[in-house]
Amino acid sequence: MFQFAVPDMHCGACARRVTNAILSVDPKAEVVTDPPARDLQVTTQAEEQAILAALAEAGYPAERKGQQAPA
Repeated sequence: MFQFAVPDMHCGACARRVTNAILSVDPKAEVVTDPPARDLQVTTQAEEQAILAALAEAGYPAERKGQQAPA
């Protein structure tokens, strides 16, 4: 599981775009968004860089929070 800070995710519409960006990389990913806290949790088999690239391409650059938790 990855945890990210997504400073530009402010609302539900932002959260949907963030989720769709991640699902474009890994359709089986589990995505939990918290727009008020601007937090994102992703359980995925995809590489972290692929997730970060998809988020940036969607207009939501993110940064990693903490360490990767065991799956």
